[in-house]
Amino acid sequence: MVGKNNHKYISMKRSLNLLILIAVAQLCNAQEKIVPIKFGDMEHWTVRYIKESKLLGGQTKTLYVLAPTDTIRKNAPFNFSNTCWGISNAYAAPAGIDKGANTTQPERRGKGTCARLDTRIEEVKVLGCISLEVCIAGTLFLGENIEPVTDANDPYAAINMGIPFTGKPKAVMLDLKMRVSPERRVLKATGFAKKKWIEGHDEPEVYVYLQKRWEDDKGNIYAKRIGTVRQRFPHSMPEWHNNYRINIHYGDITQQPFFKDYMGLFPAGGQFKAKNKKGKIVPIKEIGWGNDTDTPTHVILMITAGCYPAFYGYPGNALWVDNIRWVF
Repeated sequence: MVGKNNHKYISMKRSLNLLILIAVAQLCNAQEKIVPIKFGDMEHWTVRYIKESKLLGGQTKTLYVLAPTDTIRKNAPFNFSNTCWGISNAYAAPAGIDKGANTTQPERRGKGTCARLDTRIEEVKVLGCISLEVCIAGTLFLGENIEPVTDANDPYAAINMGIPFTGKPKAVMLDLKMRVSPERRVLKATGFAKKKWIEGHDEPEVYVYLQKRWEDDKGNIYAKRIGTVRQRFPHSMPEWHNNYRINIHYGDITQQPFFKDYMGLFPAGGQFKAKNKKGKIVPIKEIGWGNDTDTPTHVILMITAGCYPAFYGYPGNALWVDNIRWVF
């Protein structure tokens, strides 16, 4: 009898401990604050109709921007001041030739919409015979496009990356699903040379860089990295994963077991660019890691269908996203 009673006591104690752990977890979750990012519910889009130059065939291209609901029917730079979101879709006019590219668009989800980000080939036919092909990954990011795009050699020259932000969230949360090819090859298609397959694996990714930026008297922009998360998704997720949480890590993460080289500081010369006080787009030069006492001044959040540089990717990969939020 003593043995049985002792067993019951141990079982009751374990159950009580489990209940305490559940209660503590619920209390912690209750204390967290979920903050939606403006337009992150994917319910508002500006539809743009860009008429391409006759040299390219004169077709009308439909472009989308994650911005107040509107329709624009003219070839003109978009005013991104009404939204915090930049996008891979762009109106380009190199050498005065109007062109539109669209790899991110709204898609029906239940009674609302989500965003579908595709990696695809954008084909440009000049006079119906000369064909140029460019690989573009569908992307959403906090920042703005600088239109019209005139230099295809440096796509980041047309992007003001990041927005002012002083918060220190615990995580970014979103709904997502994706289609990812298992093939270990990536297409390089820049439009200026013959298409070429290289070894690799293209994967959708989500990343957040919290930065403390400052500018010198010459207009150079410097930054310390305060917080980081960069998660790649190597496999397809055919069903929606709602409230998918990606935790943000603060300080120097280079010694953490999860650290990968691509999570590190921007390479010399800057990976991304931003607009300085003079209105010029210049590289963001990350010079070190911040610490727990630093407060960010800007945040870079990017959600993309591919993890390779511009003009590389696996056509056919796709990422669907919805309900993007901060967790504090």
